[in-house]
Amino acid sequence: MASSSSSSSSSKPMNSGSISAPIHSSGDTNPENTAVAVPVGYDTDGDDVRNKKGKEIASCVARHNRRVSWGFVMEQGMRGSMEDNVAVCPAFMHLSCSDFGGCTAPDCKYSGEISPLHFFAVYDGHGGDQVSNHCANGLHEILAEEWGREVIADGWNEKWELALRRAFEREDDILKDKNLAPYSVGSTAVVVILSPCQIIAANCGDSRAVLCRGKQAFPLTFDQKLERKDELARIITGGGKIVNWGCMRVEGILCMTRAIGDHDWKEWVISEPEVTFTTRSEEDECLILASDGLWDVMSNDDIVKYAHNELRRHRRLAKTGHISAHPAWHVSRQLLRKAFEAGSSDNIAVIVVDLKSPTIRHRHQL
Repeated sequence: MASSSSSSSSSKPMNSGSISAPIHSSGDTNPENTAVAVPVGYDTDGDDVRNKKGKEIASCVARHNRRVSWGFVMEQGMRGSMEDNVAVCPAFMHLSCSDFGGCTAPDCKYSGEISPLHFFAVYDGHGGDQVSNHCANGLHEILAEEWGREVIADGWNEKWELALRRAFEREDDILKDKNLAPYSVGSTAVVVILSPCQIIAANCGDSRAVLCRGKQAFPLTFDQKLERKDELARIITGGGKIVNWGCMRVEGILCMTRAIGDHDWKEWVISEPEVTFTTRSEEDECLILASDGLWDVMSNDDIVKYAHNELRRHRRLAKTGHISAHPAWHVSRQLLRKAFEAGSSDNIAVIVVDLKSPTIRHRHQL
């Protein structure tokens, strides 16, 4: 797992890595020389599935994109402290596509192979960094435990949704311990689970995950704020007070309507995530997860357009050996810079996951 704990410095370590199915490890950059550990493992190609007459009837979505690389960057900005955090956990679970669910080619010979599942998350803390740090250190482990439980579920989607909801609930319950965090401290949580065929996103708060499909922005999550009529109605029906102070706020404090922690307002600010399921496509370019310090100053479309162009440019550079860090890391750093140029003064955490990662021609090894 790659994660970063909060510190008092204004700049965070910037990290990247690459993973190839079916491996069990990942690489990190060295912040001083940006060299990248050579990925361990190998790539596998999926087969098209054909009937007895040779006609194609299904295809493995991930046959050309089983390699995944990632990069993240965090910056304190103009805030007095850093409260954002991330979790990057390559191969946090291992399942076959048939066991995971949602396989696009169940008759493909690779559908029964054990493959790594990857976990990416951004946590935007508020009131302090205790909750965001705690989530970054353990929510993925709780999720793996919950998925392994025997439950009665109507299909693979419901099993994953139940596991995610229970994992968020358990994390929230753990943080009722005031020795871990004051009740005035909380955090958003946007989580993406990546399998060879599926993308599952779970969101609690106003951090966001967007998929770049072709050149288009494909939102995987939707902010839970009082601007949403359904969330506003839920808060009001529950007896919550809405105060407009710069933006509409629950009890005059929180702009988001869901969060982990925040037990002073738990009657209204719930920790239940909204979960979406997206089948991977050959056109998928990258995933972008970020805290609201990015999304507040740039639109989904602008971010995806910029990331798409820069990712392709850096892939070309990577193939020729002109850069040593993964393209996704460069793009995450550039998105951070663009956000500050656009006027963001907030903490910002950005993860970029390259879904068509090139093989990098390394100049040297760590």
